[in-house]
Amino acid sequence: MKLLSIAIPCYNSAAYMRHCIESLLPGGDEVEILIVDDGSFKDNTAEIADEYERKYPGICRAIHQENGGHGEAVNTGLRNASGIYFKVVDSDDWVNEDAYRQVLAVLRRFVQEEETELDMLVTNFVYEKQGARRKKVMNYRTALPREELIDWSGTKMFMLGQYILMHSVIYRTELLRECGLELPKHTFYVDNIFVYEPLPFVKSIYYLDVNFYRYFIGRDDQSVNETVMIGRLDQQIRVTKLMLGYYDVTKIQNRKLRHYMVRYLEIMMTVSSILAIRSETKENLEKKKELWQYLKQKNFPLYLRLRWGFLGQGINLPGKGGRKLSIACYKITQKFYGFN
Repeated sequence: MKLLSIAIPCYNSAAYMRHCIESLLPGGDEVEILIVDDGSFKDNTAEIADEYERKYPGICRAIHQENGGHGEAVNTGLRNASGIYFKVVDSDDWVNEDAYRQVLAVLRRFVQEEETELDMLVTNFVYEKQGARRKKVMNYRTALPREELIDWSGTKMFMLGQYILMHSVIYRTELLRECGLELPKHTFYVDNIFVYEPLPFVKSIYYLDVNFYRYFIGRDDQSVNETVMIGRLDQQIRVTKLMLGYYDVTKIQNRKLRHYMVRYLEIMMTVSSILAIRSETKENLEKKKELWQYLKQKNFPLYLRLRWGFLGQGINLPGKGGRKLSIACYKITQKFYGFN
């Protein structure tokens, strides 16, 4: 059994996937690198995956499938994972080698201790924004105590915009299987589901304050490019609706976890709403309205909490002037956090 399985979803990724894979090879025999070729056809992604399997047998494994989207590539990685822990690294991203060694040391220690089971390891990630001089680091120092095994009661204050994302999390593999994680096919932005759905099953958390994951942003065709996101608003809304269904207050006993999950949903509703506003089309503004109506009908107490919270009021300001103010606030936040 491997210590860590790392799935790399690849779709026409030949231009950058080597950098990603090479950054993961220092993990050696403790790690398996599952290179999931998601029906690539425009380049030699499949051949590169096979090349690494030949060069590094027992470490790299090439898996070829019909195109199912990012979520199905993650599903395939999870189905084939033999590691005790599971991580997703996108093919245009990479990891820091020194931080990587520290991550493996922490995972190894918990496995050797046996009596102490670690469900979720959290690390920092760096926005590797193309053209940016200063790289924004997302850390969790105000939210989680450093190098201490805690449960949700031991968490501190998550600041606005400070959320555990796919880039920052490593889950115990069996936990993901036990919670029935199955990401939807042919859908973007499912990384939010990957992080969110397992949260109620997490009983132990450890924060390692290292800048492990390097998150590249800046290509025009990236799914997180704002123009692309507006064009895929339907998929953003679909993911948001699915996540609303995962929040069940009767099954989430811990108060801090409930608070965190609500705040995450607040961000998802805000992102969907601001993209609709940014599009400046009547059709998308109707989709925004319908999303809020959906929440109102599905979970009225949650609707009241989100609609009349700070962000809910900010992105539902009336009229054209209100929408302009919402966009201005969004741009300030965008500049501060460095996303998109």
